[in-house]
Amino acid sequence: MMLIPCPWCGPRDENEFHYGGQADVRYPDDPQAVSDEDWARFLFYRNNPKGDFAERWVHAAGCRRWFTVHRDTVTHAIHSDDSSTTPRTVTR
Repeated sequence: MMLIPCPWCGPRDENEFHYGGQADVRYPDDPQAVSDEDWARFLFYRNNPKGDFAERWVHAAGCRRWFTVHRDTVTHAIHSDDSSTTPRTVTR
């Protein structure tokens, strides 16, 4: 069982949370101009790195807030992100 550090409630068992996917996924600036291929890439393609990975989680059985953590995909060690209360964006 993983302990996930909720920024508001403290460390809790993973069964209190729901995984929200890869953090830093930016919604297209002009959705009307996006091709079907680009929409498919936006919806279904995500990074799958070995090592540190930014993820979004919601504390469903607690405060119900979304936050970002960094998890090592090899060891599953989790550490909090300094900007965990605000989603970050990256340029693709």
